[in-house]
Amino acid sequence: MFQPKIPTMPQPSGLVTPPAVVHPTTITPGMPAPAPAAVPEPSRPVVQLTPGTAVALVGAGTAVVLVVGTVLVSLLLAVAVTSASVAVCAVVLRSLIASDAKRR
Repeated sequence: MFQPKIPTMPQPSGLVTPPAVVHPTTITPGMPAPAPAAVPEPSRPVVQLTPGTAVALVGAGTAVVLVVGTVLVSLLLAVAVTSASVAVCAVVLRSLIASDAKRR
């Protein structure tokens, strides 16, 4: 069950034609090949990615992710603190209004 089974090649059946014979041809040059054109230098320098630069890129990416995460968590915490203080203010105002209504 766990042993691989190698398929066997089936034997050809029917008429088998022999392969065609290919005769080599000679090449006669008519014109000389044009000289290769000079390759223009790229306008931008090519960036070489070495192991040191790869480590630097990974470190920079990690730092960016940590900074963005910190900023987002700080914003969420600011929203939570603001909503809690608004809720406390609402409870205090409700209590003041209710006590004022009882005095009359």
